[in-house]
Amino acid sequence: MQDAAAALVAERSPHVRIPRIVEGPRGAMSTWWESSQGHIHARVIENIAGRTLMGSGYLSPTVVEGMGALSGAVSLSLADFTHPASGRVLQWDLRHAGRVIDTLLPLEPDAEVRDVVQRAADAARAALAPVQDTLPVQAGHFDVTDDNVLLAPGETVPDAVIDFGDVCASWRVGEIAVTVSSVLHHDGATPESAFPAIRAFDRLRELSDDELTALWPLVILRGAVLVLSGRAQVRLDDENAYATVALDREFRILVQAASVPIPVITAATRAALGRSRAEATAWTGAPVLSLGRHVELDASTESPLNDGGAWLDAATLDDAALAALDAGAEIVTVPAWRARLTGTTDPLPSTAETVPTDVLAWLARPATLDRSERDEHGSQIVTTDAEILTIDGVSGDTAPGTLPTRTRLSVRRSLDGLVPPSRTTRALADAWREVAGDPGAALGLPSPAPETDDVLERRHEVLAEVQEHYYAAPPRIERGWREHLIDVNGRVYLDMVNNVASVGHAHPRVVEAGSHQMRLLNTNSRFHYRAITDYADRLAATLPDGFDTVFFVNSGSEATDLSIRLAMAATGRPDVVAMREAYHGWTYASDAVSTSIADNPFALETRPDWVHTVDAANSYRGKHRGADAEKYAPEAVAVIDELAASGRPPAGMIAETYFGNAGGVALPDGYLAEVYAAIRRHGGLAIADEVQVGYGRLGEWFWGFQQQGAVPDIVAVAKSIGGGHPLGAVITRREVADRYRTQGYFFSSTGGSPVSSAIGMAVLDVIEQEGLQENARVVGGHLKRRLEELGEKHDLIGTVHGSGLYLGVEFVRDRETLEPATAETAAICDRLLELGVIMQPTGDFQNVLKIKPPLVVTRASVDVFVDALDRVLTTGH
Repeated sequence: MQDAAAALVAERSPHVRIPRIVEGPRGAMSTWWESSQGHIHARVIENIAGRTLMGSGYLSPTVVEGMGALSGAVSLSLADFTHPASGRVLQWDLRHAGRVIDTLLPLEPDAEVRDVVQRAADAARAALAPVQDTLPVQAGHFDVTDDNVLLAPGETVPDAVIDFGDVCASWRVGEIAVTVSSVLHHDGATPESAFPAIRAFDRLRELSDDELTALWPLVILRGAVLVLSGRAQVRLDDENAYATVALDREFRILVQAASVPIPVITAATRAALGRSRAEATAWTGAPVLSLGRHVELDASTESPLNDGGAWLDAATLDDAALAALDAGAEIVTVPAWRARLTGTTDPLPSTAETVPTDVLAWLARPATLDRSERDEHGSQIVTTDAEILTIDGVSGDTAPGTLPTRTRLSVRRSLDGLVPPSRTTRALADAWREVAGDPGAALGLPSPAPETDDVLERRHEVLAEVQEHYYAAPPRIERGWREHLIDVNGRVYLDMVNNVASVGHAHPRVVEAGSHQMRLLNTNSRFHYRAITDYADRLAATLPDGFDTVFFVNSGSEATDLSIRLAMAATGRPDVVAMREAYHGWTYASDAVSTSIADNPFALETRPDWVHTVDAANSYRGKHRGADAEKYAPEAVAVIDELAASGRPPAGMIAETYFGNAGGVALPDGYLAEVYAAIRRHGGLAIADEVQVGYGRLGEWFWGFQQQGAVPDIVAVAKSIGGGHPLGAVITRREVADRYRTQGYFFSSTGGSPVSSAIGMAVLDVIEQEGLQENARVVGGHLKRRLEELGEKHDLIGTVHGSGLYLGVEFVRDRETLEPATAETAAICDRLLELGVIMQPTGDFQNVLKIKPPLVVTRASVDVFVDALDRVLTTGH
């Protein structure tokens, strides 16, 4: 039967790899014979290359989806499969789970385990009972688990199914129930983690309403059978290593499967599949309060209450509520089921459980409750039918049945013993409200409508496809503060990649400078106003003597474009030398000198003929490595000399002063000094692209060229100088700038506008007055040391690049060949997002983490990042 079932799946689902019976000289190598052990069977089957997922600490949503797709394909292939042996009785057949539990549970010696299994199994059997007689039955594999699916070498999604040893006829929905159960013991897994598998199965084998009702009870019963059978096996054979090792993970499966009440996880599963949603359970009695004038506070991510970091102050909500009471409100509330950012006093490590299940209320005058009593915790309890309203925040000296004034009260509602947690995830919030009801209804408050978010879909409709966004399923970020980013669900993320927000998100000095200047004047830069002059003076003063002339633009692309045009105008030449694997921008000239194949796979072969390239001076994975990296400079000089000898002396040479696009790789010592000298010897100009690395980010040096002991002729800078505002600058000498007149005039409408100049000045003030360059040196040094320690622990880390708060962790599959770990790096970034850390890859092979957080990042925050990265590398990605 196993052979026939496997062959049918292989035939009907050719995209699924299935081990077949090997054909020998006498046909299929599968037969029976008599032995001293009785009538036995043996067969020879193909070996399927790959590895199982059992050793994986973490399963990504993509892998989980792949498991569900395999489970669905097998089920679909065996839909009409019949065989005389398919009616055999197996303890793993979920139709018999109750019998297995009733047999083994009394034999379990551990009272705590007995209690956990009993409670979970009783709830599951009760939920299953109404539908179990109507569930469709068919043949199935019924063991498509992490131990029986394979990842092909080099692939990231499982595509093979092995071990047809549990084939039988059983409830069709049992196929996906077994698959789901095997997801739940992995690192970070929750019942919601199984949704991708369920959706994938449902696309192939649509689940009926009865099957959806049965799904989670069967997952729980599978967990109970695993726990009891495994422990019974160990008692019989304590040397059975397979059974012993499995005990902990089998118990985790059961605990996770039962961690969300069956009605709630079933409702959430229906919603995840797009099934119709039920209305929230209504409050059966009269409202317990007569409200009077009501004010509802907004504690969400976008609420003005949270401006200026006020969301981190536990008193913010109380202060706002009391102010509303003083203004005449009789009751002030904050609704349940809306993400509540205000009062998040400890934002990191981040958690996805951000949606509160309680209503907060403040009363202007005492209120008397009917049918109420105090419980052992001092809470007021109001009971009606099967519902319970729990009101916390009542002091011990308040009379029974009375609610105090001007005190924060927390009102929670439970139904039929289903008590919501204080906070839940966005995915479970609507399900909890559907099942347990809205506590606001008990107070006579209107129930908020379920939240929908179509912003990403509309973005895809109206923006060009090439204008990409981070992540395939990105969180919708609507607030930033210091090194934190906050999504609309109130989840706080650690931003470890955003050098644009150099002095931190929403810095009050920067916000006030822009706001104040906007109230005064904002106009194009041809008008005469003080801010542009003061800022130009201040910016030039950060550079060596001789840098006395400033151009203002709006971006790094414009800054590098203008720098190239300046060099061409000053020399009267069209040719430019650029370093390979670099990125300088998207305008015509800045794109022309950009040769990163990560940004443009055809970068090298599509350069205009006025662009000439030299080798990427990467001492880690370039042509010359380690001490041999000293050869890059002489070779670049030779290219410059050859151009001049051919009659095409270059107008300039542009390079990042610190190889940022490769992940913060320092150029070889003396490289820029040699190359600048060569370009000048032939009458050209040296252009320093400081867009990413300048402005104190390197810690030891304010400008990247200072690390090289070299001084350029033209400096292009952006990103950091605006602190998130679109601002760029080119700084050079007067005689270079004056030659630009040969190519016409220069004008940028908003480059150096009053608001831009005021913001730029404020950014410089913050960097200097708050010691952010020193913070980059100290915190960045600590971060690099910790990352290097990770490199000693995890072979995937090839090296750690960089200085200060411009670092890069390069991942390789082999430290000798330096094969880039591109897929692994992408998966690591996705997993870090789940753990609350924003991170992205860089480099031509997209195998380097580009670590460039806001300069205000703290030691505690970078420790959160390193700990999260260590967890990802330890448990899988």
